[in-house]
Amino acid sequence: MANWSTDDIPDQSGRRVVVTGANSGLGEQTARALAAAGADVVLACRNTEKADAVAAAIGPRATVARLDLADLSSVRAFAADFTGADVLINNAGVMALPLRRTADGFEMQFGTNHLGHFALTGLLLPKITDRVVTLSSAMHYIGRLDLGDLNWEQRRYRRWRAYGDSKMANLMFGRELAFRLAATGSSVASMIAHPGYAATELQGRTETSQDFLAKLGNKLPIAQSAADGALPTLYAATSPEAESSTFYGPTQHFGMHGAPGRSRYDKRADDQAVREALWTRSEVLTGVEYGF
Repeated sequence: MANWSTDDIPDQSGRRVVVTGANSGLGEQTARALAAAGADVVLACRNTEKADAVAAAIGPRATVARLDLADLSSVRAFAADFTGADVLINNAGVMALPLRRTADGFEMQFGTNHLGHFALTGLLLPKITDRVVTLSSAMHYIGRLDLGDLNWEQRRYRRWRAYGDSKMANLMFGRELAFRLAATGSSVASMIAHPGYAATELQGRTETSQDFLAKLGNKLPIAQSAADGALPTLYAATSPEAESSTFYGPTQHFGMHGAPGRSRYDKRADDQAVREALWTRSEVLTGVEYGF
């Protein structure tokens, strides 16, 4: 996979893929590449106006469905209308926001990035036939999950730490999902991916002076394009050689650029006791129990 690119995506004709947050950035580029390879893509987005414009540019293979991961009632409504897909790509996310709460009272980053996707995957999983891909980040290294205060109700809020927590949760979820699927003999796989440093609209949302630096960084050679940042996701979602429970990311410049491949990760993500506790707590918070 040293030089793997969108040219290597296998024919996706007859396949259906759901991509959350596909109205811009990594999600948009993922949806565009999959549709170009023949897949029917569902753009599951909160901002359906932007998603409609992307779908129109993609063409008849793209459809739009409203999904607000920061509102569990929206997640359940989306799931109620869901008829099935080969692949679910948990792509949507927010980064380094000021302290905000979801419709259900969760800290916004943990609630959107992890809990929303945890609930969505649990509700859709019986109708997913091939694989689930969940996006994490190299920033999972700064995560330090506090299982007693996952929603930052007792601690002083730290926006970057909260983001790291949500990305560690994504990584732990993806690997634990793979473990539980395999234990039941399911043929469905669970992969995790990260984009390295890609220039997207995710940056510049802190509402601090950091936004200037983030936007400047997006214009410098240290940032790759959103299309290149989507390659690890596309590999995990389409390659017959992609393996369940594996973490994929760029393979050059310390994992920030380059063709996709296996990515290093913080081995704290393999702490089975913490993974199981996070899973149990996520089921309680979302009210979604997996039918393993």
